Amino acid sequence: MKRFVRGDDRNLSFLLPEALDDYVTDTNPARVIDVFVEELDLNDLGFEGVQPALTGRPAYHPEVMLKIYIYGYLNRIQSSRRLEREAQRNIELMWLTGRLAPDFKTIARFRKDKGKAIRNVCRQFVMLCQRLDLFADAIVAIDGSKFKAVNHRDRNFTSAKLERRMRDIESSIARYLQAMDTADRQEPAIAKARTERLRDKIAALKEQMQRLKEIEVQLKAAPDGRISLTDPDARSIKTRGTGVVGYNVQTAVDTKHHLIVAHVLTNDGIDRDQLTSTAKLARAEMGVDKITAVADRGYCKSEEILACHEAGITVFVPKTVTSMATADGRFGKDDFIYNAKTNEYRCPAGERLIWRFSTIERGLKISKYWSSKCQQCPLKESCTPSPQRRVARWEHEAVLEDMQTRLDHAPEMMRIRRQTVEHPSGTIKAWMGATHFLTRTIERVSTAMSLHVLAYNIKRVIKILGSEVVMKAIRA
Repeated sequence: MKRFVRGDDRNLSFLLPEALDDYVTDTNPARVIDVFVEELDLNDLGFEGVQPALTGRPAYHPEVMLKIYIYGYLNRIQSSRRLEREAQRNIELMWLTGRLAPDFKTIARFRKDKGKAIRNVCRQFVMLCQRLDLFADAIVAIDGSKFKAVNHRDRNFTSAKLERRMRDIESSIARYLQAMDTADRQEPAIAKARTERLRDKIAALKEQMQRLKEIEVQLKAAPDGRISLTDPDARSIKTRGTGVVGYNVQTAVDTKHHLIVAHVLTNDGIDRDQLTSTAKLARAEMGVDKITAVADRGYCKSEEILACHEAGITVFVPKTVTSMATADGRFGKDDFIYNAKTNEYRCPAGERLIWRFSTIERGLKISKYWSSKCQQCPLKESCTPSPQRRVARWEHEAVLEDMQTRLDHAPEMMRIRRQTVEHPSGTIKAWMGATHFLTRTIERVSTAMSLHVLAYNIKRVIKILGSEVVMKAIRA
């Protein structure tokens, strides 16, 4: 071992023991956590037990438990059992808690019972970012990301999935019965062993069928026709290539510093109805009057874009191309130019498509336009196989056209969206690991997600400003 860096002898006693504070550097994130939690008014945030009870066994202060959780999520430790071990051996956590080491049940109970207050702590840090003027541009990118729940897909049922499962079991039982008939033709010793094995398999399948019938009764009573046995709030959500049983987390991310301004956890797998609510929440969290929101085409819904317009929110959302004419290589709706003054369209052949009537479709007022000269038009084969090419126009179509004009003048917004909002979700998923959420029910999962968002924002702000500047701002 000569000519190597040598460590201290394990059995050597020091005359003056080193202070625990010496092991934590001045720029250690643990010091930021300590200052942040110390400056919080836990009573106003909704934490119970800030004032100790006069009788009974002394409890851990909520401040200590909150420090443990923030430190754990900041260092990719979500499990209460792992946090218990870390509190006993991790020097940074010992420094943070004053060498207190709660058991895992106490740690888990704090997250379960103090969910609303913990979510308020996440909002409090966003307010700190607002005070540090980190949201000056007031531009956010909005996206939904699918996170796995603790519920396995085999314990999630819909009517179609249950019917398919029962059909497979019936098919397996029929196959085993046929195999038993075949076994009866074998020699007695072989037939007996094989028949007993097949009987056991059939009995197990019949028992499974009985459980599925019980689930069928619960499924009929479910309001949305879906049921999850492990986490009752988890739902089967479609993703690229496959599906996942979990939650859809809506996030609004600041485009300048990539900080998560607002997040909402939902078990609705479709993003189309989430644009307005998420943008309004982001505006409130940023403390501004006007905000610009960028989202992908999965958020393109006429009613949502109109609601954003009426709320004073500027949105950039690409339109979804659903025209069969465009798919077949014919003229699309964009090839027909609308004249607001005369309330008519001009087709690629230069003919006028005039207003014919208005109707209500899916709750929207739609006007219909067409020309009476389509039959003689030389471009008809490139336009429509019908007698006339009809163009539909929503009464608030101008809002969508204005949004498309903004997007045409700023095509880089889609690149900014992709570079902004997909990074935080991917980072948090990497921190979570393959299992993702460890808690059950939407309220407790929301608490876990808030802790992830808080940890991500703390790490980002430390990276942007440095630990010393952040601690000074917190104390101010």
